[in-house]
Amino acid sequence: MPNLPDVVLWSIPAFVLLTLVEMISVRIHPDEEAAGYEAKDAATSVGMGLGSLLFDFFWKIPIVALYTAIHELTPLRVPVLWWTVPLMLLAQDFFSYWSHRGHHVVRVLWACHVVHHSSEKFNLTTALRQPWTTLTVWPFYVPLIALGVHPAALAFCSSANLVYQFWIHTERIDRMPRWFEYVFNTPSHHRVHHASQGGYLDRNFGGILIVWDRLFGSFVPEVERPVYGLTKNINTFNPIKVATHEYVAIVKDIKTASGWRERAGRVFRGPGWQPAQPVTGPSTPVGPSTPVEESSAA
Repeated sequence: MPNLPDVVLWSIPAFVLLTLVEMISVRIHPDEEAAGYEAKDAATSVGMGLGSLLFDFFWKIPIVALYTAIHELTPLRVPVLWWTVPLMLLAQDFFSYWSHRGHHVVRVLWACHVVHHSSEKFNLTTALRQPWTTLTVWPFYVPLIALGVHPAALAFCSSANLVYQFWIHTERIDRMPRWFEYVFNTPSHHRVHHASQGGYLDRNFGGILIVWDRLFGSFVPEVERPVYGLTKNINTFNPIKVATHEYVAIVKDIKTASGWRERAGRVFRGPGWQPAQPVTGPSTPVGPSTPVEESSAA
């Protein structure tokens, strides 16, 4: 097994220091238009992060077992060398893009990822607001394991990707140099991703690199100031509700669904999907009082 460092563990002191610096910066040089900090919101984000460490420990047991089985079955092997690690990081970032995008467009996956978008603030503590049900992420990385990447090497790359994304959760940095903005994910790009305006929804999914969004048509630059949170905010700081609210909403929608087609749609279609209403017959005119609802995505 490759002997690779625990990137997240080694980064914790930097997380704490940078968060304190940002808090002091916001207090000394406040920006009235920025979302800023709120004590309860920040505490909830930190609590969600600590909870994710606990739950991820249990989720990793079956995932590592499955990855190990796949790795044993494949004849391919990718050695951990100075020149293969950057290639594995690049490949992991590519699959991370599709995992992230999938978790925005499939509702049962969104139920996991929505936790990270539930804050109406955008600061370094928001990066710590992580889901507790990450069991939905593992299928996206099966191709890497099948190609011979060791599970420990994948864990290292995933941790490095997560650590990189910490610093982009801030409003204190406006823009990076143009060449950097073109290639890498930055605070400006990620502010768009966390915004709830219609033109910003489901955009900028990149982890380390933003070039995937440019290649696959999901990139939008920051123009207007983002409004953070969800299209329908949950208005709670209760960690249990933050972690589970979308799952609860899915169950309620399934119970009230009119048939199996709608039940499947409530689970596997987009978060804002609604079943198309039957077209009104000629005897009942369609007007402002009787709108026809079309299916839509959030």
